[in-house]
Amino acid sequence: MAPMKLTRLCWAGALGVVGAYVLYLRSDAHRRGNRLFYRDGRPNVAGRLVGRGYAVALGLGLGPSWAVALDTTGCRTGRVSSIPLVIAEYGGHRFLVSMLGERSPWVRNVRAANGRAAIRHGGSRHVRLVELPPAERAPVIKAYLARAVGARPHIPVDPAAPLDAFEAIADRYPVFRIED
Repeated sequence: MAPMKLTRLCWAGALGVVGAYVLYLRSDAHRRGNRLFYRDGRPNVAGRLVGRGYAVALGLGLGPSWAVALDTTGCRTGRVSSIPLVIAEYGGHRFLVSMLGERSPWVRNVRAANGRAAIRHGGSRHVRLVELPPAERAPVIKAYLARAVGARPHIPVDPAAPLDAFEAIADRYPVFRIED
């Protein structure tokens, strides 16, 4: 009986976190540059809690198929950490973009693991992430911003801007191609 209650509690908590984040996205606060969950390019306590809950929900398969949980092994701790990410699609390939740039822990972890990671959305699959050189990133970042509404305050280019604007900032935002 207790495991059933715990499962229901986990689902209810995950749905509550996802619901709060959806309400935040619908409030247009993110479009005004309000970084409720991120201060100085790093997640605060609220950002970490929402991120964990969102990663759990996405890992269970809730949400759209392009919103996933990425599992990486910590380069310093050796522990597996999970983060919610949006998959961008461009040119028939799938990509992950770091909205926080080079400082994002998952970027360091993927690089330290030679691109090995796992993506979860209802099930788990091991993938290899191949980093794109800065010269190839601009169109992928543009496609990413079209889909990842919550990332827009973190990348200083309007999603409707021409590709030249994205080329100017492409070296600051790592992009990884997903290979199964």
